[in-house]
Amino acid sequence: MEYRTLGNTGTVVSTLCLGTMTFGSESDEKVAHEQLDRFVEQGGNFVDTADVYSDGESEKIIGRWLAARTGARDRVVVATKARFARGSGPNDIGLSRVSLTRALEASLRRLGVDTIDLYQAHAWDPLTPIEETLRFFDDAVRVGKVHYVGVSNFIGWQLQKAALLTRHLGLAPIVTLQPQYNLLQRGVEFELTQVCVNEGIGILPWSPLGGGWLSGKYQRDSPPTGRTRLGEDPERGMEAYARRNPQERTWRVIDTVRSVAEARGISMAQVALAWLVDRPAVTSVILGARTLEQLEDNLGAADLHLSAEETARLDQASAPIVDDYPYGDLGVSQRDRALPAPRSFTPNP
Repeated sequence: MEYRTLGNTGTVVSTLCLGTMTFGSESDEKVAHEQLDRFVEQGGNFVDTADVYSDGESEKIIGRWLAARTGARDRVVVATKARFARGSGPNDIGLSRVSLTRALEASLRRLGVDTIDLYQAHAWDPLTPIEETLRFFDDAVRVGKVHYVGVSNFIGWQLQKAALLTRHLGLAPIVTLQPQYNLLQRGVEFELTQVCVNEGIGILPWSPLGGGWLSGKYQRDSPPTGRTRLGEDPERGMEAYARRNPQERTWRVIDTVRSVAEARGISMAQVALAWLVDRPAVTSVILGARTLEQLEDNLGAADLHLSAEETARLDQASAPIVDDYPYGDLGVSQRDRALPAPRSFTPNP
């Protein structure tokens, strides 16, 4: 396992993070604890959850695992998130001070910890001024209930505004961004990557395998069946089969991942994870396994790095389809500038 600092902090985390959205739903407690045990045995020390995963059951499962393993709390960096609805009340949702106070206390209780290492806004809240949210985060850091602050699913202007406000107001900084990011979904590279590089914010990609597409389990024009996420729910969210199957780019990416994997003698999932780990500003890639076997395969990417030629092939195959402006070549050229080429100088005789 390799390690990097958590954004622009001194805390060290593994380049693979164990995501736990499946805990309590797709993975029962026994399987979840087996995944946690194996992840830590392999050197992983970063675990991510959220208060809404399985209605809080994911946090409880992690909490019981921490309590049952001597020294586990000291070995693991624990991250969770809040923002989405936890109940039917008008203040059981959002990033207001009232909502976050209740959410944070509940997460601390379910996890059985005194401090959450990384507390994240799960998404932007258009009804709450971002200053209110950032001041709450700062208060939580100052009283020791939170070590670091991050955000998830923000777009470019939202992340940049939040980062600048923390600096201007002297508040706890945003240290991480958690977006969807994979070979099929590279939209974060248009704005968010640059913000993260400039502000020292670490990227924590979720859905690194595109909901299973990049593992090679789905076939062209053959709707999935059986015990897979799309087999059980073909219209599931952004990775819905009917949404991606007609796109030629989808299959071009999958075919290229398969080609690289076969030449290397490794799995397609490992190729997709290795490509992502080495993208600019990425701190740790969040794995989302349903089974111990899936996790074992994912962990095969722990110290894997692709060659420049392999990376270039994947970059080309997965290049996002964009208009000329503002993110296409013509728009980019308007914002580009380079130093003049060096000129030779001949002194006067």
